[in-house]
Amino acid sequence: MELSQQANVYEVLKFAAEQWPHSPAVHDELGTISFDSLFKETEELKKQLAALGLKKGMGMALKARNGRTFIVGLFAGIGCSAVVMPMAHQLKKPEIEEILSESGIQVILDDLSGIPPILPVNQYIELPCGKYSFSFTGADKNTAYAPHVDNPAFVRFTSGTTGKSKGVVVSHQSVIERIEAANLGLSLGPGDTVVWVLPMAYHFIVSIVLYIRFGAAIAVVQDFLARHIINITNQYSGTLLYASPFQIKLLAADTSGERMPTLKRAISTSAGIGYDVCLQFKERFGLTVSQAYGIIEIGLPMLNDEKSEEHPDAVGFALPGYTVDILDDEYKPLPPGKVGFLGIKGPGMFDAYLFPPTPRSAVLKNGYFLTADYATKDPEGLVKIEGRSKSVINISGIKVFPEEIEAVLETFPGIKQARISSSPHPLLGQIIIGELVAKNGMAIDTREVLSFCRERLSAFKIPNRLKIVESLPMTKTGKLQRH
Repeated sequence: MELSQQANVYEVLKFAAEQWPHSPAVHDELGTISFDSLFKETEELKKQLAALGLKKGMGMALKARNGRTFIVGLFAGIGCSAVVMPMAHQLKKPEIEEILSESGIQVILDDLSGIPPILPVNQYIELPCGKYSFSFTGADKNTAYAPHVDNPAFVRFTSGTTGKSKGVVVSHQSVIERIEAANLGLSLGPGDTVVWVLPMAYHFIVSIVLYIRFGAAIAVVQDFLARHIINITNQYSGTLLYASPFQIKLLAADTSGERMPTLKRAISTSAGIGYDVCLQFKERFGLTVSQAYGIIEIGLPMLNDEKSEEHPDAVGFALPGYTVDILDDEYKPLPPGKVGFLGIKGPGMFDAYLFPPTPRSAVLKNGYFLTADYATKDPEGLVKIEGRSKSVINISGIKVFPEEIEAVLETFPGIKQARISSSPHPLLGQIIIGELVAKNGMAIDTREVLSFCRERLSAFKIPNRLKIVESLPMTKTGKLQRH
């Protein structure tokens, strides 16, 4: 049985409960819950939300931790025909206030796993999966949320690695299109268990909603510790690890010797991953890491399964239905090997930005969504990200990508993490500044680091200044925060 592309996202969970009622849907800190039980708890919450006044056309923020409370809250809000905006449960009061103010959302549903509710609570709701607070924010309840989008389902604010975060609106139809297209590459089904370590609030359409759509179980790891990831994988016979480079690095460095024999695939997403980390992970677990290119405006248009062993630094090939090209300044495709803007066309694209209300058609260039990445594509169609267009450094007219320099620096013994940025220069335009985090407090001689760079980088790519710092700021999705 298939879902129609006109289906409401709520039907994804209903469909799963009908198809695989007794199969495990979620393994989390509360134990294991089946698809049927997950749907029943969601139905109960949906009824209570509707009775409290949540209705079609309203916007609901969902603040919840990883696990069933997030999933139940997400689908219950969608089941009331509200537009749901997930929020990370670790947010602090000023961050929540800013999001509520900027988004204009009318309701907040909170599973009480973070700070106490900052708004007066209209009602507490208790379910077997946990307790929620329900609050009206004070925004006009009768004003339609995201009215410039036909049948909106979700709003998600981008992670803001550079520039101001934007509210991305995705309709029910786009969600269904997106998950159907993504699974042509992921090929997940009822026999799979996905080991989950990423924040659900930032990864939920082509991950959480997709897994439920195709009957895969979700095994939630409550922290980043390698031993806990390994334990959960083995306890629930995990078949897919979907993680960020940070978690892959921690696992690659694990010295316990314990393997993960049921794991069939390891996919790294959110940011680029170093070649050396992929080799270390392969040596440790006998499994090649594949990169996936995910973006909230589009979904999962690229996956590197075919060439992951030879080119672990590549984000892969376009999945069926997607067109991926490298574009020039006029947004026309460049020949293989040339560096240009990464442009993507395909199913499940976002429908609009929230504020100012901007339809997709006003954002696309020659039909392409521009990702803010510079990239190359080889004659076979394999795509590599060269750097972010917003962070590219211009040295006397030559483009320098911080990511390339950071990757070299992070192979130097004693360097845990590096960040490259620029500083204005009257003659060269910009010069390169490097910040370094040492491994376990090790001493780093910056002169040795510069000598190391001179052996591996062109002269114009060598940092002009290096600074040792205790840590570097990261976004909530695990990406390096840029200036």
